[in-house]
Amino acid sequence: MKGVLLEIILSNGSDKPIYEQIESQIRRAILEGVLKEGEALPSIRSLANDLRVSVITTKRAYSDLETLGFIETVPGKGSFVAALNIELVREEHLRHVESHLDQAVEEAQEAGLSASTLRYMLDERLLEGLSDDAIARDTTAHEKLPRL
Repeated sequence: MKGVLLEIILSNGSDKPIYEQIESQIRRAILEGVLKEGEALPSIRSLANDLRVSVITTKRAYSDLETLGFIETVPGKGSFVAALNIELVREEHLRHVESHLDQAVEEAQEAGLSASTLRYMLDERLLEGLSDDAIARDTTAHEKLPRL
């Protein structure tokens, strides 16, 4: 069975291992709807050949994606995009946002910005980018966070 054509760009200069680069790009394609539920992925060997990497590398990426619930592997048939759990998708988006926030905090510290200045900058962007309805609907995330 032939899998979908994936455009995966790898960087040997990245601090992320190659298998993580493959995994994150496939995960993003699934979350963005580029890869649909039930769609066949390229075989591990085929993807390894296309990317000119070891089969072990692609196997690790697929294994991690399966563990995270993004793909299912059927012995003898291949790997397919799994039906996504809405909570799984939400958690993945939260992790993505948290990593950007971590980066913003690090850069703010390097620039000598105070916590109140960083909060102000975030509040400004929230007001610019989110409607009041979107902010009001999202009560779950900030209920779990400690008050500062």
